[in-house]
Amino acid sequence: MAKNKTLETEKSVSEFLDEFVANETKREESKILIDLMSKVSGYEAKMWGPSIIGFGSYHYVYDSGREGDAPIIAFSPRKVAFSLYVFRGNKEDSIWLPKLGKYKMEKGCIYVKKVADIDLNILSEILKDTIKLTLEQYPTQTDII
Repeated sequence: MAKNKTLETEKSVSEFLDEFVANETKREESKILIDLMSKVSGYEAKMWGPSIIGFGSYHYVYDSGREGDAPIIAFSPRKVAFSLYVFRGNKEDSIWLPKLGKYKMEKGCIYVKKVADIDLNILSEILKDTIKLTLEQYPTQTDII
């Protein structure tokens, strides 16, 4: 059985931003997302793998038997765009996505070039929905933070 490659690490989020996010604007926008996600989730930012900043955690077990832990909400400040791991559910059913602003979406991940391109109040609602849906789907959540 394959092991989950994205595990919580001991690396400091601020160290990661200083060392690996060369663009100053992207670093500042990352801090905006960290503040927002911390406030909405109630969790402190933690590093997951080498480049994902996550908040909270849950334990999943798939029908295949594969299991692991993952952040409830997360993002990664990639070179081209922010990868926001903040959406669960059906894109067509979302009342929030049409109001979010400028983004692309693939495989349940929202890609945003600049934080200024999206409405942070709408993102807050998406975050709340994601947290609720995740904890409903995985009620045996393991709060390992």
